[in-house]
Amino acid sequence: MQFHATENLKHRVAIGAFFFLQGIVFSCWASRIPDIKQHLALNDAQLGTALLAIPLGQVCAMWPTGILVSKFGSRTIMTFGTFLYPLALVCIGLSNSLWQLVCGLVFFGLSANMQNISINTQAVDLESVYGRSIMAAFHGMWSLAGVTGGLLTTLLVGSGIGYKSQFAGAFVLAASTLVLCRRHLMPPSFERAKQQGRKIFARPDSLIVIVGFIAFACWCTEGCMFDWSGDYIKNVVRPDPALTRVGFVAFMTAMATGRFLADYLINKFGALKIIFAGGVLIFSGMGAAVAHPSFYVATIGFMMTGFGVSSIIPICYSIAGRSKNLPPSLAIATVSSIGFFGFLICPPLIGYVAYASSLRVSFGLISITGLVLALLSSKVGKLQKN
Repeated sequence: MQFHATENLKHRVAIGAFFFLQGIVFSCWASRIPDIKQHLALNDAQLGTALLAIPLGQVCAMWPTGILVSKFGSRTIMTFGTFLYPLALVCIGLSNSLWQLVCGLVFFGLSANMQNISINTQAVDLESVYGRSIMAAFHGMWSLAGVTGGLLTTLLVGSGIGYKSQFAGAFVLAASTLVLCRRHLMPPSFERAKQQGRKIFARPDSLIVIVGFIAFACWCTEGCMFDWSGDYIKNVVRPDPALTRVGFVAFMTAMATGRFLADYLINKFGALKIIFAGGVLIFSGMGAAVAHPSFYVATIGFMMTGFGVSSIIPICYSIAGRSKNLPPSLAIATVSSIGFFGFLICPPLIGYVAYASSLRVSFGLISITGLVLALLSSKVGKLQKN
């Protein structure tokens, strides 16, 4: 099934808008973690336990969401996810205790997964129409939103506006995006045509499993940067208090820039070379931030890490979406299920290791994921040849 060029553009803009919205909602949470930690008087171990709730909710909902998308269509499931995701953010803002925060974060993870699987299914479907890599640019919209959200938080904090008001504003933005853009998403008939001949409960092949492990290694690094970069700058680097969020913004800026460049690089050099290069950048960038935690070195190291992770998850989803025995939503759900254990394990692990030793030790351990990515890229190449 093919569409007119104007229709393709409308689909691309609409899908990009939902990726941007997803990034705004997440960055509102991530950039406010230090404020919520201070408000609830949490130590590193307690915060690590709380952060476990998001990936726990996501992992529990991965396969059910994939099945729901296959049955009812990505447009329908994304509608629910787009409404519930910022609503969960509002619930987090209303938390006054650790257990309330944990409940809100589980809800946040569940709803994030609904939107994540469905919007990536939409992107994979449109990419198949274009016949070339466009997935990274969509994820670039997510990262651009992360930068925007981080900068917005900095301005709001400077203006004395609390996170509860910011979270409510994100909900209003989500409702507006849903009203304006939903009708321009990929039609359900296209998904049904692609799923013909594919079994919902087919066993994932070795390639999908290895791609899942690549996602796992990448998300270990992303989880570290999303949840702990602010604490690392604040408590290890110790710059002026106004600069504590610069590390997160630097990481998100580099990740956004890398994703907008990634489609060109993937189409020119191939996906596997880009994964290898990303692993090298992650190891080098995080290693530099650990070895010499000055403000400028740590910021540059976080930027290198952002460039390193930028294209890896889009590549994983693109490979999954081309699975020969699973519908795109189930293939993406399988990769996400394996990968999100990185989010499940690493943020609390960092908190526990930091509580027992230091954040520098934690970040040093996470830097090793870069080497894992470089090694697994060659494994994917061998499986694709077979």
